[in-house]
Amino acid sequence: MDTGRRNRTIDDELVDARARYAQRRPESLAVHRRACEVMPGGNTRTVLYHGPFPLRLAHGEGAIATDADGHRYVNLLGEYTAGLFGHSHPVIRAAIDAALDGGVNLGGHNLLEAELARQVVARFAAIEQVRFTNSGTEANLMAIATARAFTRRPKVLVFRGGYHGGLLYFGGGGIPINAPYDFIVAPYNESEATARLIRENASDLACVLTEAMMGSGGCIPARPDFLAMLREETRAAGALLVLDEVMTSRFGRSGAHGLLGLEPDLVTLGKWIGGGMSFGAFGGRAEIMAMYDPSRPDSLPHAGTFNNNVLSMAAGIAALSQVFTPDVAEALHARGERLRERLNGLFRAADVALQATGQGSLMTVHALRGEVNGPDDLAAGDDRIKELVFLDLLERGFYIARRGFIALSLAIDDAAIEQFLATLRDIVAERKPLLA
Repeated sequence: MDTGRRNRTIDDELVDARARYAQRRPESLAVHRRACEVMPGGNTRTVLYHGPFPLRLAHGEGAIATDADGHRYVNLLGEYTAGLFGHSHPVIRAAIDAALDGGVNLGGHNLLEAELARQVVARFAAIEQVRFTNSGTEANLMAIATARAFTRRPKVLVFRGGYHGGLLYFGGGGIPINAPYDFIVAPYNESEATARLIRENASDLACVLTEAMMGSGGCIPARPDFLAMLREETRAAGALLVLDEVMTSRFGRSGAHGLLGLEPDLVTLGKWIGGGMSFGAFGGRAEIMAMYDPSRPDSLPHAGTFNNNVLSMAAGIAALSQVFTPDVAEALHARGERLRERLNGLFRAADVALQATGQGSLMTVHALRGEVNGPDDLAAGDDRIKELVFLDLLERGFYIARRGFIALSLAIDDAAIEQFLATLRDIVAERKPLLA
């Protein structure tokens, strides 16, 4: 089949898939149209948008999400990692109910925040002290501000393709609404070029902000030698190493830094730590975090009405102490490793241009062949194929991200994984002429 015909065929199949999607979801379309009257594009969260109009979810229970038209899906998206516990986990629900009974918006230090802090410090080796925020975006902004205040330097080194929140997006090198820091954008997983940039900016460099696995950028793990270089070079430069673990903190017993034996100066965390509620945190070396001790005359202020809100505190304590224990974390990580290996085995056996990258319970399916070492490698992929697979999976009752991202929740059992693999095998067989 020549390239032109192949491209037309993919486009034709996409037209049909989109039409089928729209025909079966009239209520989702009606909800979307009403939303467009009061929200730009009917949207307040860009990552959820997809064509021809976004899925509108009405209900969730366990591993199942139900849309406005009554279609049920095995939810493999896991709320982009925040939904680690599935929908309305009973232990976390009970903790939230109890917190509600005690009253919300107390306006003072409550009885829960220190206990959640103890749980966090006990779980994550690099965190000696911690402060809470309302989101991962806020946690990363605070970590950058903390590094700049501690080092008294202005510059921040980040990586092309990285995402650290709505104001810290570096796909394509950055966006106009990024926080107005003095960013140096380096190539991810390229040790020599990055080391050179650190050395060239050493006197002005406050910190390096990175993930141990680029999550939103395509689930691309950092090479161990690359991370070791970052640790060595930041120490030599007197800069801080800030590890964004908003996603990867679910990796094993102590997050990615525990798994890899990495010693960052600061670590940021996200919503699963708060039981899936609105939550973020930044923490690390005690001497750095001491700048926020309000009993000190030279302390830095860090306010936030809901930093210690009782719902997130209660849910987080239940999540860390009763639900996502270290042993459960290890088991979920291993389950994800097995799934990714089986996905790649399926794609290799079918000899198609699909592959899954990632680590543990987080992975992304890409429509390309060849190694993926950095976000630039993904340019060779065919985005139309990813959309086609996404729509095919929806029609068969499985929900992943439009970009191919999968985040396993604790609610996904072995039976659901087997069904997913069997469904994807059928899709690959049906679409193989387009996937070669």
